[in-house]
Amino acid sequence: MSDVVHIRHITDADWDGIVAIESRAYAGLGLSEGRTALRSRADVSPSTCFVVDVGSGPAGYLLALPCPAFRYPDLARPEEAMNPPDPAPDPRNLHLHDIAVTEGLRGRGLAKRLLHHLTLTARSRGYQRISLIAVGRSDSFWSARGFTAYPGISPGGYGTNAVYMSKAVPTDLGAQPEPTGVVPGGPSVPTKRADVRVPCP
Repeated sequence: MSDVVHIRHITDADWDGIVAIESRAYAGLGLSEGRTALRSRADVSPSTCFVVDVGSGPAGYLLALPCPAFRYPDLARPEEAMNPPDPAPDPRNLHLHDIAVTEGLRGRGLAKRLLHHLTLTARSRGYQRISLIAVGRSDSFWSARGFTAYPGISPGGYGTNAVYMSKAVPTDLGAQPEPTGVVPGGPSVPTKRADVRVPCP
């Protein structure tokens, strides 16, 4: 059976689900942040944070926020909300802090759709690069998606083997976000995480 996929901005009603997905994805790595910190990332830049719905409910999420190159959120503290929240402090670099999909729907391309949607959003808003911190040895996953590692940067607080990575926002993407599609049933394959957790001033 196939379900309709829809990517949208995060609402207040989504946070219980986001917190549950995040905890299951990262508690085992010692990187779970909790509701306050997660919401603070989204509050900085609501227009670059998304939920993916499959059928009738949230199946995953993505949190991204503007951040100077080679800086990243501090996992030990929430972001300070900007007022107003959405002009970027560094209009050139968008940091992909977190992407996670619920266990039963992994391996169906949802993370890829979220990443594509973020890339289109970044380009439409004039960002030149997207950065992230690969955790849990996921750097090869991100390398295959065009991200370059910076081994001279050691992201503190992100666990062993954390790698800071970035890539240029492509200029050859379609102008519109990809249309709603369907996700076929398939095996559950763990989704690798783009995770970023030092402060973005």
